Amino acid sequence: MSSQVADGQRLFVGGEWVEPDGGHYAVVDPATEETVGWAPEASRDQVHAAAAAAREALGSWSRTPAEERAAILGRAADLVRGRLVPYAELAQAETGATTGTARGMQVGVAAARFRRYATVEPAEWAIPPQVNEAGPFGRAAVMGALAVRQPVGVVTCITSYNNPWANPAGKIAPALAMGNTVVVKPAPQDPLSVYRMAEALEAAGVPRGVVNVVNGRAVEVGEAAVASPDVDMVSFTGSTAVGQRIAEVCGRDMKRQLMELGGKGAALVFDDADLASAVSGIGTTFSFYSGQICTAPTRVLAQRGVYDRLVEQLVAYAGRLKVGDPRTPDTVVGPVISAAHRERVESYVELGRKEGAVVITGGERPSTGPGFLVAPTVLADCTPEMRVVREEIFGPVVVVVPFDEEEEGIALANDSDYGLIDYVWSGDVARAFRVARRLRAGGVGVNTVGRNMEAPFGGFKKSGVGRDVGSYALHAYSEVQAIVWAG
Repeated sequence: MSSQVADGQRLFVGGEWVEPDGGHYAVVDPATEETVGWAPEASRDQVHAAAAAAREALGSWSRTPAEERAAILGRAADLVRGRLVPYAELAQAETGATTGTARGMQVGVAAARFRRYATVEPAEWAIPPQVNEAGPFGRAAVMGALAVRQPVGVVTCITSYNNPWANPAGKIAPALAMGNTVVVKPAPQDPLSVYRMAEALEAAGVPRGVVNVVNGRAVEVGEAAVASPDVDMVSFTGSTAVGQRIAEVCGRDMKRQLMELGGKGAALVFDDADLASAVSGIGTTFSFYSGQICTAPTRVLAQRGVYDRLVEQLVAYAGRLKVGDPRTPDTVVGPVISAAHRERVESYVELGRKEGAVVITGGERPSTGPGFLVAPTVLADCTPEMRVVREEIFGPVVVVVPFDEEEEGIALANDSDYGLIDYVWSGDVARAFRVARRLRAGGVGVNTVGRNMEAPFGGFKKSGVGRDVGSYALHAYSEVQAIVWAG
């Protein structure tokens, strides 16, 4: 395979590596600010060609026995795992992730997701026969029924920049396991890793046209990937604003949607909480990958009796986080994805000051050399109406709001356009679960920020549509067909 293909400098359409109509653009390492590769710019016609190739491949792939599809995914898992180090090095160069994140949470999770969907059972089940009191011609009848899961069809997978391995794998693997074909449109900031993934899938034996990868910075590239008449479903991870636009386009043709959008996770910390656990959980998560994760508990709601101590300990925790070169083993917080995004995060910190928040720590650029670095920042004395409290910042910035009674804390947590993941810390487990059940969020962590990778994942309100992960992803990438017969 040529170095051009290995470097991701061509598009992957219909099983062929093709030159992009729009030329190439530079991919920049956020840690060094240097060019690390050249990404292809697809044209609208090439996006439509990718969708047409996926449509052509759909019939044979959907009829391929589930066991054969699973075997291919298993081989892909082994190939990705076997190339973990070079793949992680590329991911690190594109994203600025720390070495541990690139290896474990990006490439390692991608391999695990391919492996997870290489063990799928045939996706159908029988419904017990029932007696219909009003059968044909008014007579009682025994009717058998079978519910069969069918592939949705051609799926456009639009992925986020914060995880160019785990996020695409989490879409591609269940979609292929269910017999769909895909057009993958990676984020323009770091698309090279996705071409490596396509290379691994090709080597694993994925037939021509089943997986296609096209990318570009122009809006029309993404619009074409959504609007193509050959596309039946769109799976998107990214901002709420882009998700709303995708929903508008999908609505024209009633295309299925799976969307994981923005988040502004509330972390309710009650007076009786294990404070060390709460601080560790919040501190670890809001600083992870420089705060560029939608599940981060960036909106801390602290009960009055513990508020001052929580702020003090969060500030101390943030101060212990090493910021700098992500290739240095003890670095915890590397750069954000781009200079423009760093300016966006900094603008929110300045906005918080203007709104009356107190910047207890952070708020200034670290003087540690090149890279789009942002120091972990804690904003205290925040109030619910502040924009820094209500809007997703997507950086290592946490805001802290006090509350008095349980009902007030719940109301504050739910007073948000978002509802992805919230968190509750309390020594009273009964209260923690009672509060969790009242939170308008797709997921709630009780005294933990950990995730069960078989639990459904998705958001309420403007945080998304549908549920993903584990068997829920198989449901998302399939339609249910009922076959009924006379017993």
